[in-house]
Amino acid sequence: MKRLLLFFVLLFPLMVWAGEPGFGARPYALSVLGEYSYNTVWGHHGNLDVQALLPFNPHFEMEAKLQLSTANVYTGVVQFRPKFELPVGEMFIETNVYYKALARNRISDITAGLGVGYRMDYVSVTLGVFARVMDDWDRDWHTNDTYVVEPFNLLYRLEVFCRPQSNPWNLSFLFSNVDDFQMERMWQPLFGINGWCDVADHWRLIFGVQCKPTGMFHLDATFYGATARFGFSYRF
Repeated sequence: MKRLLLFFVLLFPLMVWAGEPGFGARPYALSVLGEYSYNTVWGHHGNLDVQALLPFNPHFEMEAKLQLSTANVYTGVVQFRPKFELPVGEMFIETNVYYKALARNRISDITAGLGVGYRMDYVSVTLGVFARVMDDWDRDWHTNDTYVVEPFNLLYRLEVFCRPQSNPWNLSFLFSNVDDFQMERMWQPLFGINGWCDVADHWRLIFGVQCKPTGMFHLDATFYGATARFGFSYRF
């Protein structure tokens, strides 16, 4: 943990040096993506993602996301993001609420996180905390069974871009324990490559791959997952 925090402290001066000011409001956008996924728990499965970006003004935006999976797992996400333009780059505060219904396992969980982020043309970093509450659908209400609570987890996200984020095409490399539809424990990082390409005035092509290796930062090598995604975004 101390080494991870030290990593962000040492990275910050480089980020300030590399950035340029001026981000403003992003356009309203509706995105639809298809995913192919595999992991050692659910096997092969497909996902349908629907995402809406609502930038109400240059200083505040909201995102709503829904994922339907052939693994019989359903996820809804709401994100609120106040933004503050700085002389170099932009700072933001991100509030995330995830609801995941694992119908195949008859359990569900609600995860809420709060993070502080800073982004420039080539780098975006977020650091925060989140908590999770899990419930068994078959829990006997007439017993002393209670919810399972994870009161504290570290939230981190580092994304490095090949080109300035305002460019019509780009490629990025991601190291994080959170993505659009999951928040993993701090010792289970995700690695990803994401990209986009504007193919018309309002249409953007989106693609990416993601991997969660086994045995990262812990002794148990019990989970492996990989996802490939492809879709389009219409920007109003």
